[in-house]
Amino acid sequence: MYLKTLHLRQFRNYQDQKVEFTAPKTILVGNNAQGKSNLLEAVELLATLRSHRLARDRDLIRDGEAIAQINATLERAVGTIDLSITLHRHARRRVAINSETVRRQMDFLGVLNAVEFSSLDLELVRGSPENRRNWLDTLLIQLEPVYAHILQQYNQVLRQRNAFLKKSQESGVKSQESQLSIWDAQLVTAGTRLIIRRDRAIQRLAPIAAAWHASISGSTEVLQIQYAPNVPLVKNHAEEVQQAFFGKIQQRTAAELHRGTTLVGPHRDEVELSINQTPARQYGSQGQQRTLVLALKLAELQLIEEVINESPLLLLDDVLAELDPFRQNQLLDAIQDRFQTLITTTHLGAFDSQWLKSSQILYVQTGTITN
Repeated sequence: MYLKTLHLRQFRNYQDQKVEFTAPKTILVGNNAQGKSNLLEAVELLATLRSHRLARDRDLIRDGEAIAQINATLERAVGTIDLSITLHRHARRRVAINSETVRRQMDFLGVLNAVEFSSLDLELVRGSPENRRNWLDTLLIQLEPVYAHILQQYNQVLRQRNAFLKKSQESGVKSQESQLSIWDAQLVTAGTRLIIRRDRAIQRLAPIAAAWHASISGSTEVLQIQYAPNVPLVKNHAEEVQQAFFGKIQQRTAAELHRGTTLVGPHRDEVELSINQTPARQYGSQGQQRTLVLALKLAELQLIEEVINESPLLLLDDVLAELDPFRQNQLLDAIQDRFQTLITTTHLGAFDSQWLKSSQILYVQTGTITN
């Protein structure tokens, strides 16, 4: 999988910028707030239709403009593919493959695969469970594009169920349980599909991440990744998950009506990260936490590669500055020419001469890119 060209129009701080990628590794050099991360964000949108910055479409459009466009040419085993996303300030976005508008956005997913690693990812260890759920969901969208549709369905049911609970709480009417059971059934159906896929993904990812972590840490530390669903998961069978889900909802119905919000379901899941059987957020130095995140990202790359039989893109957003020289070398050695890589940096000091010789170097200044 090779990204050949990227064309940004009225996207973030880019007015009209076309980039041709001529080497397996591209280093984007520039001071902060010049647009380096914006370019990576455009590639991330092409891969997942999501931004790790969680911005709304209108925030992605250049000030004073109504529309932004991202166009890309991608080389894959099946041939050359043209991708485009059109973002509207006051309407729904439009996506197209080979100039044909795609009606279901899920059909756009999985054409371009990419793993983003930014300084924000350190929050995977230190941050809230929501950070880890978003990370897992973004990975699953790449492994199984239909997951985006399942997640959207679940979130829609959750919003509607929460609105019903809030209304019940405010009205003070207690005889709402029969109506609530309609939302329960929908929540359980959609939620079970999420739980089963999340469990399956973590089971596949965990040993790969543990192997990378052992390699980076010199086998001095053992990484464990456990999926901790909010609904008890004994076996990964839909019927059993549904039964457990219904059982837990029934236990918490009174509390949900009292608090006016949904207390049961995968929106409250956790992914537990442990080093030597100690929770990672409580464990050791920032360096050790960075090793863990680096292992996770390398595992994502490997797992996506195994599932789709092609190497995904790697997007490294100002992350080398966050790693000490040893971990920088571990990362750069792991990449080599195996993955097409786009790296942003403020200076070239972290790269040896061999890396610089085999890389395309682009300079970014106030939304303009030059060689």
